[in-house]
Amino acid sequence: MEDIKTDESIVSWSQQGLQADGSLINPDLAPVPKAKRTWGTWNYAALWISMSLCIPTYTMASSMINQGMSWWQAVLTIFIGNAIVLVPMLLNGHAGAKYGIPFPVFARSSFGTRGANIPAMLRAIVACGWFGIQTWIGGESFYHLIRAWVPSLPEIDNVSLFPQLLPMVCFGIFWLLNMYIIYKGVDSIRKLLQFKAVFLPLAAIALFCWAVIAAKGLGPILQKPSAFTNSAQFWKFFFPALTAVVGFWATLSLNIPDFTRYAKSQRAHLEGQAIGLPPAMTLFAFVGVVVTSASAIIYGSPEWDPVKLAGRFDSKIMVTFAMIGIIISTLATNIAANMVSPANDFSNLSPSKIDFKLGGYITGIIGILIFPWKLMGDPSGYIFTWLIAYSSLLGPIGGIMIADYYFIRHKQLDLHSLYNHKGIYAFTNGYNKIALWALLLGILPNVPGFLIAIKGLTSDAFPAWIGNLYNYAWFVGFFVSGFIYYFLMRGQKQKIVTGKLATLVPK
Repeated sequence: MEDIKTDESIVSWSQQGLQADGSLINPDLAPVPKAKRTWGTWNYAALWISMSLCIPTYTMASSMINQGMSWWQAVLTIFIGNAIVLVPMLLNGHAGAKYGIPFPVFARSSFGTRGANIPAMLRAIVACGWFGIQTWIGGESFYHLIRAWVPSLPEIDNVSLFPQLLPMVCFGIFWLLNMYIIYKGVDSIRKLLQFKAVFLPLAAIALFCWAVIAAKGLGPILQKPSAFTNSAQFWKFFFPALTAVVGFWATLSLNIPDFTRYAKSQRAHLEGQAIGLPPAMTLFAFVGVVVTSASAIIYGSPEWDPVKLAGRFDSKIMVTFAMIGIIISTLATNIAANMVSPANDFSNLSPSKIDFKLGGYITGIIGILIFPWKLMGDPSGYIFTWLIAYSSLLGPIGGIMIADYYFIRHKQLDLHSLYNHKGIYAFTNGYNKIALWALLLGILPNVPGFLIAIKGLTSDAFPAWIGNLYNYAWFVGFFVSGFIYYFLMRGQKQKIVTGKLATLVPK
């Protein structure tokens, strides 16, 4: 950022005349001037191609095969889910592109200047979880790379509380590599993302060709039928799976302003995201289901973990090549998707004390504490415990923010008030109680189903229809919170400054 001057209580963004409380702004949270908005359509398409072509995308698709879907059912589910989540992605991205503000600042208009820390922290904790998962995948790849040259090393122990020492050391090395990238700054990952956007599609094509050749054509793969014997069984799995797909990017659907704030225009991010997200996710998912189905033919049972699958290749060179590709891919995705947002979110807690780098270090520490190796050890838990559970938290936030921006404020925000505890977004002591109540009421319907999913309670503890709401967790939370927020807020007289907005939009 430029022209930011700080004294004891006021930060003045002098070029635009933005007067802000020092407790609400730092260079990472300040609006991006239009002169610094350089991202075009290809940048956003490349970003999504880079983030979509990752191991969890493959894992999600292949785990659906492992749970009983046919190849076309899994691919169609993933396409529909990504088409759905693209909608809130584009809607929330508008504010970032128009005002140059990141997600935690955008959330202040609906939750309040202090209340915005609540959705920011919910989003940050989820990102920490994803950071841990991706870091474990990277460390696991390091271990299999070593194991390719030292075959006597055992498989990783996913049953015990902790794996063996060497896999944990590999995990630690990859974790330190991520922390080094944060120390060097996010700009250091840009070339790696661009390299990944070219390299990984080629690697995916190579993996696809190997599966087809090794399984002697597409016929045996595509002929593998669904394990569901009737439509009732299929629909019972389909809706939780669809919710999991939506939940996969529910994180980015909230903090997408962290990226669209750099857009040259609204059209740039709209087209780039539409081109990059659904096609990339669907195509890589197709590769995942084809390879998983092929592994069942080649090895006698489906291997849903691509890292373990690559470790079974006979050629040491092929294993090495595959693992290096996975490591590069995971590192790039981890920084872009799982570090930018939580670093900003933690910075929003105390802008004067927590900068982007410190926020990144906090993310890294929490990512270890979730025990990601246990979470990735079970494909069923990956879908039902992780993806659906956090979607029940993020869906309500998305519903509230979209209802506020489009239906209450009609896409008009006052930049002064977003950075001032005495502005129109201060509400009561910095908290919008209506938003907090709407958030709570959107989460509550999914709690019984979550308790059943983690086996803390039996399904007999609740009526069946209440427990089943959890299968639609993101949708339930999104619409319940959104409608409640709009209904309660529409009667409130919201002061929306219109006369000065043209001069407050960063130039």
